[in-house]
Amino acid sequence: MLRIELLIDAHAELGEGPLWDVAEQRLFWIDSLGAKVHSCDARGGDPKSWAVPEHIGSLALRKSGGAVVALRDGFYALDFGNGACRKLADPDPGKPRIRMNDGKVDRQGRFVAGYMDYEERDPICGLFRLDPGGRVAKLDDGIVCSNGPCWSPDGRTFYFSDTYTREIWSYDYDAETGAATNRRVFSSFPDAGLKGLPDGATVDAEGFVWSVSVYEGKLVRFSPEGKLDRVVGLPVESTTSLTFGGPGLDIAYVTSMARAVKGVKPKECEAGALFAVHGLGVRGLPEPRFAG
Repeated sequence: MLRIELLIDAHAELGEGPLWDVAEQRLFWIDSLGAKVHSCDARGGDPKSWAVPEHIGSLALRKSGGAVVALRDGFYALDFGNGACRKLADPDPGKPRIRMNDGKVDRQGRFVAGYMDYEERDPICGLFRLDPGGRVAKLDDGIVCSNGPCWSPDGRTFYFSDTYTREIWSYDYDAETGAATNRRVFSSFPDAGLKGLPDGATVDAEGFVWSVSVYEGKLVRFSPEGKLDRVVGLPVESTTSLTFGGPGLDIAYVTSMARAVKGVKPKECEAGALFAVHGLGVRGLPEPRFAG
């Protein structure tokens, strides 16, 4: 039976980037504008938090310990022991109007993250890959707001959204080199009858793509062919991202935001909370750690 639980009433300005770690059996997520990394167990208990020095777009756990975080001006290493952040790379310097946003790790342990325009208006942003050895490569550009990076179960298809196109794209992904090519439209939200915009995303064990329709308060599932398969309503319209976690990888953890958009605050008092969606009948895939 479908059940939606308010797990943590966090009042996050911009909750984002939920990540379930199989090794630690813990959930990690961020408050992008609050500049915080949060962690808890599967039931929302044993909470921990770390402050970071800039706005944060996403994080990835490292095989060597700690995390790699995508902060406003680049990739950083975060030490969970002392909270220190050490800069690794600045992929696109000299652009004060942009910040790094959503990111995830591919099956080979490379971290892929893109930028967004603070004014959410112009296609001035790029999508970048951080290799374990520290090399940075550009995968795409001409983006307004990077969101929803994820891979098919075999790692050969990369999914990604520029939120303001209202489309999810797919690319051919070279597992050996980490190159993303042959971009095409995977699914169009307007064509699917959805009123929101694609935000965070993940892929389940059956190869179906799940996205959050932000400003509409829905989880949407697409078949590997890009057809709308399922829509799940959520308690708030301002939901932002999701991941599958829990001991059975069958709980969808969903973040949301309490920030005002164009001067208008969300009307629901639960905005900014972390939710757990039980009973969807599907399982996710383990998220890899960054190999560097």
